[in-house]
Amino acid sequence: MNPYLSQFGLDGKFAIVTGGNRGLGLEFTKALLGAGADVAVICRSGQADEAVEAAEELSRKLVVLKADLTSDEDRRGVIQRAAEKLGGLNILLNNAGIQHRAPAADFPMDKWREVIELHLTAVFDLSQQAAKLMWETGGRIVNIASMVSFLAGQSICAYTAAKSGVAGLTRAMANEWAGRGITVNAIAPGYFATDMTASLQKDPKRNTEIVAHIPMARWGDPAELTGAMLLLASEAGRYITGQIIAVDGGYLLR
Repeated sequence: MNPYLSQFGLDGKFAIVTGGNRGLGLEFTKALLGAGADVAVICRSGQADEAVEAAEELSRKLVVLKADLTSDEDRRGVIQRAAEKLGGLNILLNNAGIQHRAPAADFPMDKWREVIELHLTAVFDLSQQAAKLMWETGGRIVNIASMVSFLAGQSICAYTAAKSGVAGLTRAMANEWAGRGITVNAIAPGYFATDMTASLQKDPKRNTEIVAHIPMARWGDPAELTGAMLLLASEAGRYITGQIIAVDGGYLLR
């Protein structure tokens, strides 16, 4: 195999994807499997039928763990359990997410706590657990940031706060763990057509505004995020750390 292309391969690697059973997470799971990794999916429902089917087609190993990552109890030891079921750990992809929309003046505190817990606290907790398993061998941690890691968004103050925090946390962990061979980076997706953005896609006014702001003049396809993820998860990205990479069709240019 061409040595330059082989850098992107993940044969013999073990990856954990949170929320890897649907939306962007499912695309990430399929891409990791396709690149040769065995994958553990951690999700709230404990159901990942499409991911299981993809693994079977590719003759890869896939395990599914049920956990509510907003719960301290459910998070405790979950990375160790997933790694044991896989046979090791090389890659952690912190993807799980939720959304709640409300004006800041009326944003419910229970929803604030839930969004912050999943998007920020869980990312730190799971990364800390993973880093301790990667301490001697190195590894890759890839977080999912957002356009609102850079911008304000509309009626999503908790999500904006959490994703801004993910950007800072990514840099902080990268700085501390680089000497251990652990890279920590984040992907900041632009506007992608997923279940989480369905309400925006169906809103004629917001949909028109969003597409008009994107130089490529369209929503992204979830599969278009997988290239950046594979770069950061593989040997091809071994000298990249602490970066927030926007995959946004040019959204941040305007």
